[in-house]
Amino acid sequence: MSERAAPFHCPYCGDEDLRPNEQGHGAWECRACGRAFQLKFLGLLAPGTSSDSDGGEEI
Repeated sequence: MSERAAPFHCPYCGDEDLRPNEQGHGAWECRACGRAFQLKFLGLLAPGTSSDSDGGEEI
């Protein structure tokens, strides 16, 4: 299996100057805005499911 993917940009400011953080697996820090964040894989969605909370169809 290949190495884990790294984020391309900060989810807060959009800058690309990211470094791994010492807090643990999946932790990153943005040098531009000074924020630290952690990424976590939650799992795969079953086919046909949606994350919409209203349950309606999109047109």
